[in-house]
This record gives sequence, C-alpha cells and structure tokens, in this order.
Amino acid sequence: MELTTGAVRDGNDRNTSTNFLSVLDPQGGPAAPFPFNLSYGDYDIPLDEDEDVTNSRTFFAAKIVIGLALVGIMLVCGIGNFVFIAALARYKKLRNLTNLLIANLAISDFLVAIVCCPFEMDYYVVRQLSWEHGHMLCASVNYLRTVSLYVSTNVLLAIAIDRYLAIVHPLKPRMKYQTASGLIALVWMVSILIAIPAAYFTTETVLLITKSQEKIFCGQIWPVDQQIYYKSYFLFIFAIEFLGPVVAMSLCYARISQELWFKAVPGVQTEQIRKRLRCRRKTVLVLMCILLAYVLCWAPFYGFTIVRDFFPTVFVKEKHYLTAFYVVECVAMSNSVINTLCFVTVKNNTLKYLKKVILLHWKSSYHGSKSSADLDLKTTGAPATEEVDCIRLK
Repeated sequence: MELTTGAVRDGNDRNTSTNFLSVLDPQGGPAAPFPFNLSYGDYDIPLDEDEDVTNSRTFFAAKIVIGLALVGIMLVCGIGNFVFIAALARYKKLRNLTNLLIANLAISDFLVAIVCCPFEMDYYVVRQLSWEHGHMLCASVNYLRTVSLYVSTNVLLAIAIDRYLAIVHPLKPRMKYQTASGLIALVWMVSILIAIPAAYFTTETVLLITKSQEKIFCGQIWPVDQQIYYKSYFLFIFAIEFLGPVVAMSLCYARISQELWFKAVPGVQTEQIRKRLRCRRKTVLVLMCILLAYVLCWAPFYGFTIVRDFFPTVFVKEKHYLTAFYVVECVAMSNSVINTLCFVTVKNNTLKYLKKVILLHWKSSYHGSKSSADLDLKTTGAPATEEVDCIRLK
C-alpha cells in the first residue's frame, strides 16, 4: 500500500516529482511500479490518456486475490494469534522460552491483522488504490506493517539459535529469562529503528489517473536525488532481514538435524528418552517447515524487487506486470498465515489448552466455591520445557 517515486519527465521534457510510480506491498517492503497514466519519459512508453488501469480485468482479478488474502490474514492471524496469546497468559505451563519468543511474533501479526488489514482492504479493494484516511494513518499503518515483518524475521532467527543451543550444546546453561527479556527487547528495538525510513518517507500523493479522475496514493516517496540512498537502504534490509537470517537459520537447522537424526544416542534408550527425542524431532521439523515457507513466500518478492529497482525496463514494458506483482504480493502476505497455523495448531498444544479453558469456565459455573486457582493446572516453580510439555500431554 505504499508508493515510491523518482523523477518523471512530462511531455515538455520537464522534471516533475516522480521518476517511476510504485505501489508497495502491504508487508511494508519496497514498492513495485504501477503503470498508471503517467508520462514515462525515461522509458519512452506511450500511455493512453483515457485508460484507467483500475478498471481493467487484470486489476479486477488482482483485487479479488488481494481481498481474499487480506480476509484470510484477518481471520487466521487475528483469531489464531489471539487464542495463542490468551492461552499463554492463562497457563504458566506454556511459558517456556520458545513460546515467549513465539508470543512476540504472534503479537506483531495480531496487531497487523486487526489494525493494518482493514485499512488495506479499504485501500486495495473498496477504493481501488485510493487513500482517504489522512497522512498520519498512512504513515502509521505502513510503519506498523514494516515493523511486524522485521519482528517476525528476527524472532524466527532467535528461535533457531535457541533450538541450536538447546539441542547441539545441551550441557551449556539455557538462556535465563532476564537474558530472554533483553533479547526480545533487542528484537523490537532493531525492528523499530530500521523501519524508521519507511515511516519518514511515507506520505500522500494526489495523482491523475485520467483527465477526469484523481486518486490519493499512500506510500514511500523518495526524492530523485536520494535514489542511491533508497537502493542502499533496500540492499541493507535485504542483507540483514532476509539473506543473513535465512543463511543463519539454515546452518542452525542443518546442525540440529545432524544431531537428532544422524547421531547415535549413547546408553540405554528408555521410553521417556525416546519420547523426548520424538518431541524434539517434531519441533525441529515444524520449525524447518516454517523456515522453508518463509523462503518460498519472501524470496519471489525480494527477487522481484531487485529486478524492478536495478533493471526497471524489464517490468515497465511487460504487459502483465501488474498481475505478476499481485501474485508475488499475495504469496508474501500468506507467510503470516502459515506461521500462525504452524505455531498454534502444530507446534503448541494451544487448542488443547483452549478446550480446557472453556471446560473449566463451564465447570466453574456449577462449582462456584472453587476459585480460579483451584481450576488451574498444576505447575512447578520452574517453567516447563518443550520436551516436558510434549511428554506430559501425550
């Protein structure tokens, strides 16, 4: 829902405010050029002055796809993450280190689902790429989306490192909760800071679609004399928020896989040891699937953006460019849905705890003398690990 501009030359070969028009994806990433009725003097592309791209069949199909994707995010991420956060708040048994990290990912996705997605639905589907909510909300919605993306990436990296230390180096002391709190604060601080340029350059721009129609676009507008800074900023984000984390997570899970599947367990294997090993393998498999989904969802988007920013003529002259952009965008957005489904229904026993919450509240209506503490699950002084939870709930 963002827009990036450079410098365009009008029919008299004058420099105006834009070089290319781009609509950014709702994840807050870099923009993708949107071929509205502008004079692309830099590319010598004649456009029909009476043509409104938003009325084309291609845009109509893309609007349906993006609308379904946003509805899916609002339902799955909104409800699913709320259930996970509520279960984590209700039961101390769920509060292990990995789940606390996942909770931060859930919080960021939940905020996007209930705050950003309704505005994006209005922008993309209802008003067909026209923003009517003012500059402050324009900048805030895009900034929150960007921060959420970076928080998700950093949390996935932190989880991979935590699993690596717990499985490959089991004799080393686990991360203390004070350290974990500092790590979580660092994740949010880094995400908030590196997303500041996205908020700083986000503004509203009134553009003519046809001679008789205007639309208000919301997004990043980088001055033409700062395009080198934009490209440097994008490469910096690509390195520290995609390429670097993916490489680090891949190395962690490769080493973990070697430890769990290709290394003989010394001594006699009791049933409890076998259950613990199966539980660890299940957890790692789920996390590797989440990493694979992250790469499959975001690699096309980053690749698309690199080609667009460094080889713009490839897409500007492509007839079906807009359709390709929306397909790539929807694939990227689906990653938050996949994360929610995996963490809520597979990785954790959240649904089991939700059923217990409902059952306990139903019982409490018939046993008013029992306090909520009496109805809670028995917990120990130390938070349980993922492996212990897995064994207890089998």
